Amino acid sequence: MSSDEMVPVEVYCVRFDIFNKVPVVLLKDSAGDRFLPIWIGMFEATQIEIALEGVSVPRPMSHDLMKSLLESFDLKLKEIRIHDIIEGTFHAKMLVSKDNGDPVLVDARPSDAIALSLRTDTPIYVSKRIIDEAAIVGGPPDDEEIQKFKEFVQNIKPADFKES
Repeated sequence: MSSDEMVPVEVYCVRFDIFNKVPVVLLKDSAGDRFLPIWIGMFEATQIEIALEGVSVPRPMSHDLMKSLLESFDLKLKEIRIHDIIEGTFHAKMLVSKDNGDPVLVDARPSDAIALSLRTDTPIYVSKRIIDEAAIVGGPPDDEEIQKFKEFVQNIKPADFKES
């Protein structure tokens, strides 16, 4: 993972991409009007929605279990970092630490990291390179903009992020 500058984002909403028939989570740049869509699975979309709406469930779901494990072992989820796009797939790391221990970066799917961050009030950051290159500027994107963005992301290669 590079030492790339990170941009704080917040979960704006979960939508359904009507063209591809899959859910998409929209992350909004906290300081501006840029939106980053990330395609996710149906289960993860449900888990993010449950957290956004504050719905309580009768039995712990996977992300509730992860939160309980963190708490049981006195671990703190410090931040989520969405740091790369490889062959159209976003990659994330979770920064986890004990109070007096060194932080550890744990590889995660962005959707799982986002669902856990919402349950633990953990900040989410996205690489400035990704925001600058791939975010949609303006108001929340419509279905056509989301489709164009998906086609763009599928064509991104790691070399596109190398400095000239």
